[in-house]
Amino acid sequence: MSFPEYSDYECSGFDWLGLIPRHWRTDKFRYVFTESNEKIENEVVGEMLSVSGYRGIEIKIYDDENKRRTEEELQGYRIVRPGQLVVNTMWLNYAGLGVSNYEGHVSPAYRSYWINADVDLRFIHHLMRSSIYVQGYTQLLTGIRPNSLQMSRDDLMGFPVVLAPRAEQTQIARFLDHETAKIDALIREQERLIELLQEKRQAVISHAVTKGLDPDVPMKDSGVEWLGEVPAHWVISRIKNVCIKVTDGAHISPETENGQYAFVSTRDVSDGIIDLDNCLRTSTSSYEYLVRTGCRPVAGDVLFSKDGTIGETAVVPVGQDFVIASSLIILRPAIDRIFPEFLELALQSDNTIEQAESFVKGAALRRLSIQNILRIWMSTPPLHEQEEIVEYLQKAVAEIQGLTSAAEELVGLLRERRSALISAAVTGKIDVRRWQPPADESAFDEEVRQSEMETTA
Repeated sequence: MSFPEYSDYECSGFDWLGLIPRHWRTDKFRYVFTESNEKIENEVVGEMLSVSGYRGIEIKIYDDENKRRTEEELQGYRIVRPGQLVVNTMWLNYAGLGVSNYEGHVSPAYRSYWINADVDLRFIHHLMRSSIYVQGYTQLLTGIRPNSLQMSRDDLMGFPVVLAPRAEQTQIARFLDHETAKIDALIREQERLIELLQEKRQAVISHAVTKGLDPDVPMKDSGVEWLGEVPAHWVISRIKNVCIKVTDGAHISPETENGQYAFVSTRDVSDGIIDLDNCLRTSTSSYEYLVRTGCRPVAGDVLFSKDGTIGETAVVPVGQDFVIASSLIILRPAIDRIFPEFLELALQSDNTIEQAESFVKGAALRRLSIQNILRIWMSTPPLHEQEEIVEYLQKAVAEIQGLTSAAEELVGLLRERRSALISAAVTGKIDVRRWQPPADESAFDEEVRQSEMETTA
């Protein structure tokens, strides 16, 4: 879908903003927004709010209820009223701001602002969070650490706010609410497809490595709760019975100054891939020590993450030379009993994951001990059958991964389209004054307008 441009433009005076329609105006932030100094003094107001770079202001969801602050701890937190602009000046390079639909409170590090009555709230929400505005903020951020760059109060107060006439603001907001809602719906569909593909991948792997490929094979009770029935000719054993070496990595902090040798941890192992390009580098002396203490895997070893993210796996390929952190375990399979590729797939199966989770200790940092990994039960077919299963799963997983990658690419394109559309509309690069939703979408558009009215109220 393409949209016309305005007939007459002028220079905005800001390189990052470019041209704007001649009949629009640019005001400084201080003339559009008035800071609110309301803070919690006694009674807590509403829910704790946070800012999402994609969604804006939302109610904070706690993964651990113990992390909720007490009423005493919330004294001095900023109060947020519906219709206010909430700004986290340390996250402006990540679109850390938005107009709130909620009454609640935020950290004292945030700021909240009343918005002039002659400005459309949805327009200003889209404008201030647009990618072109994020570019403008980023030019004025200062600091040392990338995740805590901040804009000064003076720079924020003087920041340009481009404004269309009020009627156009409302039309632009109506257009963007409608179009972004459609894009978001498409994104949700693709994200759900990705979830289903991941579930299918997991189910295919789990069935093949525990039941085999022959649906008519005689079955037997494994005698192990986690395994259930398995093919009658498969061998039931623990991981310790199919591996000739099981050890974790370095229990020291490696020297990283002038490091040359790859030092791999859990974060560097994902989806069967060992990322040597972005891992830490350790010194020659640390590397040599870790080699002597058995922390260097060899080709055919299987890595298994045991700290933090539990159960990431990868087979070490030929030609990779690295040492590992204590968060990883080296499993060296007895090749007369199990192939490395089959062992890795078996470690990804549901029954292995369930057993591993039953042994995990810790809440802040989840950990799985080597002793408990050795206790995990599995069933193994003869080597020729392992080879058939591995070949089958490699093809099946590759097909599923291809579909997943296509869906992920589409999500990326949709998000880029959404971002570009918002920036183009709120800065006048496209003219949507004559836009109307298709007749068959009028009910949907009415829902969007109703939501907008509720927000304004």
